[in-house]
Amino acid sequence: MKHVITLLLISIFSLGGCAQDPVDIIRKAEEKMRGKESAYTEMTIQTIRPKWTRSMSLKSWGKGDELSLMVLTSPSKDAGTAFLKRGKEVWNWVPSIERSIKMPPSMMSQSWMGTDMSNDDLVRESSNVRDYTHKIVGDSTIEGRKCWKIELTPKPEAPVVWGKLVLFVDQKDYVQLKAEQYDEDGYLVNVMNSSVIKEMDGVVMATKLELIPVEKEGQKTVMTIDKIKFNEAYDDSFFTVENMKRMR
Repeated sequence: MKHVITLLLISIFSLGGCAQDPVDIIRKAEEKMRGKESAYTEMTIQTIRPKWTRSMSLKSWGKGDELSLMVLTSPSKDAGTAFLKRGKEVWNWVPSIERSIKMPPSMMSQSWMGTDMSNDDLVRESSNVRDYTHKIVGDSTIEGRKCWKIELTPKPEAPVVWGKLVLFVDQKDYVQLKAEQYDEDGYLVNVMNSSVIKEMDGVVMATKLELIPVEKEGQKTVMTIDKIKFNEAYDDSFFTVENMKRMR
């Protein structure tokens, strides 16, 4: 009997030792896109509607989750339009009117450049690690990959757009394969599907992301990562309003 109890205790503690911390899972998944220190990305974004499609290209630089700079490179009428995040400040540079705008929190939920993404989705004023509480609520299989299903609920007073997020993260490579965005009333608004998983700059990651509004038939935004370079050295002075105005 004593031997059986000992084996049972070993089993329990072994399971406890293998338990995954959902915060750690989310952190590792986000590092797939922004690196542990920094990331330079070139991306193509297609806004797809039932009667038309619009394509944009951009370059972005990010350092940690506090500093980021992004500039549109096409189409020509939007080239040079830039967005800067420094801590909790978000700035937009519009070259056609030569004006920089400090974006208030109320603008974070608005559409970014006519896409299905919000300003917050792209410049990420909020943080999936810092601004939410996390709970693993089950397992799921997506494209043959077993995933953790993790529910994120906003912390009180957190500057977030969504009332709840449900993320599906691959248990092998920590690739986020799906995200569900819910409003404050618990209704599903958007689904983000990630695919075309391959190695880029030594990291296994999803290179195609489709954001689909669930109640808008024939409408979606498709983001394709064309190039990514991790952990380059960027000084904090690179992420300034003045430098944002010079980017092309």
